[in-house]
Amino acid sequence: MSRAEAIARITGYFDEGGFFADLARRVAIHTESQEPSQKPELYRYLTDEMRPSLEPLGFECRIFDNPVERGGPFLVARRHEADGLPTVMSYGHGDVVRGYDDQWQEGLNPWELKKVGERWYGRGTADNKGQHTINLAALSAVLEARGRLGFNVTLLIETSEENGSPGLREFCAAHKALFGADVFIASDGPRLAPERPTVFMGARGVFNFDLTVDLRAGGHHSGNWGGLLANPGIILAHAIASLTGPTGEILVPEWRPPAIPNSVRAAVAGLEIDGGPEGPEVDPDWGEPGLTPAERVFAWNSFEVLAFKTGNPDNPVNAIPPRAGAHCHLRYVVPSDPEAFMPGLRRHLDAQGFGMVEITPAEDVMAATRLDPEHPWARWAIASLEATSGKAVAVLPNLGGSLPNDVFSEVLGLPTIWVPHSYAACSQHAPNEHILEPVSREALQLMTGLFWDLGAGGTPAD
Repeated sequence: MSRAEAIARITGYFDEGGFFADLARRVAIHTESQEPSQKPELYRYLTDEMRPSLEPLGFECRIFDNPVERGGPFLVARRHEADGLPTVMSYGHGDVVRGYDDQWQEGLNPWELKKVGERWYGRGTADNKGQHTINLAALSAVLEARGRLGFNVTLLIETSEENGSPGLREFCAAHKALFGADVFIASDGPRLAPERPTVFMGARGVFNFDLTVDLRAGGHHSGNWGGLLANPGIILAHAIASLTGPTGEILVPEWRPPAIPNSVRAAVAGLEIDGGPEGPEVDPDWGEPGLTPAERVFAWNSFEVLAFKTGNPDNPVNAIPPRAGAHCHLRYVVPSDPEAFMPGLRRHLDAQGFGMVEITPAEDVMAATRLDPEHPWARWAIASLEATSGKAVAVLPNLGGSLPNDVFSEVLGLPTIWVPHSYAACSQHAPNEHILEPVSREALQLMTGLFWDLGAGGTPAD
């Protein structure tokens, strides 16, 4: 059977309802890793759904407990056809964020896959059950069409990604022998634009921290004490304002990356950020001056205030609050040094007269990673996707968001290729999460072509 026939087979799987049925079963499992009470559901996803789906394809499956108590289990599935063949490692995460069941649009349920027009709604459709379901179906289509894959596969499914991937680094470091491979190929995150196939080879890192101004034990009447007591909300607002210019330009030297490499600048040249018809409009004058929107999100660092609280926002009273706090983070690119972020912030705040602002960094940090767009595996993957789609593939040196990619690129030492199957306005992590029907159908074709090519010879591993 030919490559074209394999792609026709996967297209029939989608058109005849096979993909919808597989994804519906997986969406129905309440794998909310941020809820400790749902840990049995994390195990159930692996034992009752993943293992029965993989073993008929010739995978040997093992389920491992997480070495970190708050982490969920791992499934490692291996199909070894022959020594000397290329070996690919793939990955997905079966956990999801909280369902927020009562916040979805009328008629929608986060645990029931529902088609409305070209949108398929359900928790995990975009992040990440839909994406790894596409990749597993593509592997199955190649196996059925060819009778073999023509390469070896090691698949890792984790169940704590939405909780910060606790234990993933330790598990992979302790079991390196399970994950020997030539290349890592997986799917998560959004395409650059819904209609444009996309690859990225790393991710921006994320560094979370809290800023706090705590001045006294309790609030005091603003009529009696206004003008006499320092207001922590005002102090913290000015402290935060000192960190960037009025349009978001970063002013802390240690938070600014070096110059953008020429290969990265060339890769993102001409890329347009498009979240789809209901996505937000890009603010053209926000961020680092002199950079294009694509450079600002894929090749530069950004600072964000995610939450700011002082007093009682829901029921304000006429009192000067005793405390103010903000939860903030940096998204950062290679080669920024996260070890320098907090010392640099402390020096900056002290120099600006804000020594009273306390800094508390989060324990979990996702590192920044990036594979050169000219890497042989990157060029091979791009060529395969373009051959299937007939479209120019958007090539991102790294995703604007964050993934535990450093575990695969640094701990396991693999070149990492991500082929995302979602889009930026998919409402992942929010109510009404969904995938787009035409994107999913095309993604199945793209991954079937990619896996067919991987077993056909001529890869960088040959």
